[in-house]
Amino acid sequence: MGGDMQPQGHLQTLVRMLAYHQHPQAACDAPRWRFNAGIVNVEPGFDAATAQGLADMGHRIEAFSDSYQDYGAGQFIWRLGDPAIEGYVAASDPRRDGAAVGF
Repeated sequence: MGGDMQPQGHLQTLVRMLAYHQHPQAACDAPRWRFNAGIVNVEPGFDAATAQGLADMGHRIEAFSDSYQDYGAGQFIWRLGDPAIEGYVAASDPRRDGAAVGF
């Protein structure tokens, strides 16, 4: 991801992993939002109650479904603890071609 979506996407996936303890793949897969010129765009599958709550606070919400270009993508390698004991986990975003592979 790049442009103004990069920090937004990083924040969303990191909060999901650090604050909500989501597995990196679940954080990658989750629907995203993006603030774009005064509008909050939401991906298909975004929680309707959250979108309504944002609208109730005065935000302009628009569903936008071009996830390939507009919501970014990421890949993660996450250390689980001591690499010699617990190892790593990898994730690859479904919005792009890619795979999480270890060797």
